[in-house]
Amino acid sequence: MTAIAVPLALASLVLTSCVNDSPDTVVVAGETATIQGSGSSAQLGAMDAWRADFHKIYPGLRIDYRANGSGAGVRDFIAGVTSFAGTDVPLKPNEQALADKRCRGRALHLPMVVGPIAVAYNLPSVRGLKLSPTTMSGIFSGRITQWDAAEIAADNRGARLPRARIQALHRSDDSGTSHNFTTYLKAAGGWPYQPSRAWPARGRGVAGSRGITDAVQDTPGSIGYMEYGFASSAELQIAKVKNAAGEFVALSPESATRSLTGAEMVDKNGDLTIKLDYTTKEKGAYPIVLVTYEVACRKGSDPLVRSFLRYTAGNAGQSYLSLFGYAPLPPEVIAKVRAQVEAMT
Repeated sequence: MTAIAVPLALASLVLTSCVNDSPDTVVVAGETATIQGSGSSAQLGAMDAWRADFHKIYPGLRIDYRANGSGAGVRDFIAGVTSFAGTDVPLKPNEQALADKRCRGRALHLPMVVGPIAVAYNLPSVRGLKLSPTTMSGIFSGRITQWDAAEIAADNRGARLPRARIQALHRSDDSGTSHNFTTYLKAAGGWPYQPSRAWPARGRGVAGSRGITDAVQDTPGSIGYMEYGFASSAELQIAKVKNAAGEFVALSPESATRSLTGAEMVDKNGDLTIKLDYTTKEKGAYPIVLVTYEVACRKGSDPLVRSFLRYTAGNAGQSYLSLFGYAPLPPEVIAKVRAQVEAMT
């Protein structure tokens, strides 16, 4: 395992690496080729931008992607319904075994995008809400039920908090975002349950990142978690989160990038995963982030899959992620991803 050092000028460094972005497959004029993918809704903003740009570059090539949640995407891939899966959580051992069987070889994890998780709320009278991980754990577990609770007041000294009931919203589907969010709460905030893609606590469940974003927007007194791109596009109020350095940090691509300092990359024969440090004491780090992986077969993969993954890991695919609320991958990570995509057959 190697520690990931993340410079502040990350996006400019990503652009310095060169990669062959040409497709593996040749499409005859007038014909089209299509592949299917499904899974993580966390990467939907990036995926939509990738698909549209890729299609402009190669009009005969089409990528269909269904954002049905990480768990469903993994199941689709194992069943052979799709050519690749997007997941915010590395495969479990039993899932890896089944995916390897489907591939008749190794199913690779290829980290492709870093997605900050926003904690958004609908409380017009309170601007700049601050939340510690312990307070968030209390809110989302159902232990803290009022906006003027002592724990919230302690995080927001001097703020006038309404005497209103909290409407805590969570993902109802099998969600990698839920797994990453509860992993963070467990590591930093005393979450009383095991991290899980299936939500373990009380509250109101809503399917998909877009669904939970709409629900927060439409429900006074609500709070929920979703990827930064969804929250910022909807212009939701986003809480500042207390990190292990004791700072309440506003979410931005830059503050999310800083949280990757101290993360470890695990490289097992080209299968790449990233172990996040949710309690990093890096100054200015926003601590709640996730990494989305594309899962694909190392051998026997569709040439179009390789072409698309070469694009997403290339200069074009990585250069504009911050425009959609994501953080580009660190240069040393993207270099390894590119090497693995080039080695796919």
